[in-house]
Amino acid sequence: EQATSLTEQYPKAFVVWNILGAANKGLGRVQAASETLKKVTELNPTYAVGFNNLGVVLQEQGKLDEAIEACTKALAIKPDYAEAHNNMATALRDQGKFDVAIEALNKALSLKPDYADAYYNMGNALKDQNKLDEALEAYNKALAIKPDYAEAYINMGNALQEKGKLDEAIASFNKALTIKPDYAEAYNNMANVLKDQGKLDEALEAYNKALTIKPDYADAYNNMGVALQDQGKLDEAIAAYNKSLSFKPDYAEAYNNKGNALKDQGKFDEAIEAYSKALSLKPDYAEAHRNLSSIIKYDSNHPQVAAVDKMTKRSDLNDDDRCNLHFAFAKMSEDIGDLDVAFENYVAGGRLRQKLLSYDPRQDEIIFNQIKTTALTIKDTFFNKPAKGAPHTPIFILGMPRSGTTLVEQIISSHSHVHGAGELEILRRLAAPFNFGNKMINSDSIFQLRKAYLDELAKVSNGSNFVTDKMPRNFQYIGLILKALPEAKIIHTKRDPAATCWSNFKNYFSAKGLGYSYDLEDTVGYFKLYQDLMCFWDDLYGDQIYHLDYDRLTVEQETETRKLIEHMELGWEDACLSPQENKRSVRTASQQQVREKVYTGSSDAWRKFEPYLNGLFDELEQLI
Repeated sequence: EQATSLTEQYPKAFVVWNILGAANKGLGRVQAASETLKKVTELNPTYAVGFNNLGVVLQEQGKLDEAIEACTKALAIKPDYAEAHNNMATALRDQGKFDVAIEALNKALSLKPDYADAYYNMGNALKDQNKLDEALEAYNKALAIKPDYAEAYINMGNALQEKGKLDEAIASFNKALTIKPDYAEAYNNMANVLKDQGKLDEALEAYNKALTIKPDYADAYNNMGVALQDQGKLDEAIAAYNKSLSFKPDYAEAYNNKGNALKDQGKFDEAIEAYSKALSLKPDYAEAHRNLSSIIKYDSNHPQVAAVDKMTKRSDLNDDDRCNLHFAFAKMSEDIGDLDVAFENYVAGGRLRQKLLSYDPRQDEIIFNQIKTTALTIKDTFFNKPAKGAPHTPIFILGMPRSGTTLVEQIISSHSHVHGAGELEILRRLAAPFNFGNKMINSDSIFQLRKAYLDELAKVSNGSNFVTDKMPRNFQYIGLILKALPEAKIIHTKRDPAATCWSNFKNYFSAKGLGYSYDLEDTVGYFKLYQDLMCFWDDLYGDQIYHLDYDRLTVEQETETRKLIEHMELGWEDACLSPQENKRSVRTASQQQVREKVYTGSSDAWRKFEPYLNGLFDELEQLI
């Protein structure tokens, strides 16, 4: 008010107008700040500070070209203006012009070597380019100059998360909270990491802390929805997405995630509506295009086909968006019958996905060899079976992804005594340290694994005596399962090798541990590693593993289903013959198939692409 009064007294005093502009910006009145600062530059066209401040406000308004123009005018007046170089870099980064932004930041740092903000923005631009090590170095330089730079700790944590260094990421967020205890973004980002670690209860607690500080925090509600969805609490997840949208109605990501939850519930029409809303808000939203493509059957006249085709030809796409679009266009082209284009896009999308995941097939060979080595130690380790059995008996449904595990879980969880918990990350988190030699193998450590697993299973059991854990890659931990959880049932599903490999290859998996699946040769190689390991487990444990042939199940449904239920000693229920009536949520690529009656022939779907495979699957015929 005092500044406004002064402008009335001194209407041509540009310094006073500049103060008023800063005050408006500080109060969040961005439009008023923009108008006031434009007045400053009109009153004094040689005042570099006025143009620089105007550039900052225009950038906040998303008027990036105008922001860059204002900073350029500031630099024309004052070429050694480090702050203007830094602020111009921020606008350039927002435009996706990362290399030019970095040039501007280097110029700022050459003029002002102890400029913490420039190092911070340099880290952001490098992180956008996926140059994570260089980004971390820049954040460290910013923090060396300004140790209480909470925002730098936040973005450092984000970069560490992207590198998979989750514990270090959490430590970075905690440092930010030490500096700034009411930092809602720090709680939100920490919760995201806890979610990645499978610590969903802790993640939800952190989201709630963020929302206590900032009740209208749309991002936190959206992320909370994802965590609730991971817990299978789909109604609560949708409520969280709706809450997010009540604060931010144009939040395309929340509509996309809501679509995912509706799809998990089998509400495909509502899911299509949600994805379409996301795309109406953000037409180039590549992930939403891919998600929508997974539940629509296309013809050549569908408008989305032309839109995605056009987008794939753009030169300004990042790898992640281009990857999503390739998979979307591959699915569309396959529906239309244009197999040349479909195959070409599956290959291109897979190549980018492997690049983004930094996949190295040699790592899988090392892991499988380590599993075998450790398995012998586990088998020979003395472990007293607890006198008291598990309150909730786990049923592990495992095998290669896309081998029929989802259908088998639908069948088993149709039984009134069984709760289908879906793909749980619990065992991987607990067992991986054993397999990879990072955990001492003895009776105590095995007991701790047992206790921790059963405690976590109880949280998702829905009170049922039997709970399915349908994480396919749990086949890597069969030795530990049989040692720590001897009462558990293990159902190994197997399917025609060629059909399994093709289905792995053509699907985009949101999980990050399936890097092999995006290249056909790597997929075949991984399948052979898997089959070799299953033979190894059979040699060690024989009839303790129940092998279920998916293809036989689809042909002789009742016979195979009755044998399966009898093996688990559950007692027969007719509902197990109608898995399509099971209303539980399904979060896998088989969402639509398991809503239909069991049908035959799916394992031959790959054959239309056989001319493109150059005999790659021939050796798989010998593995049947």
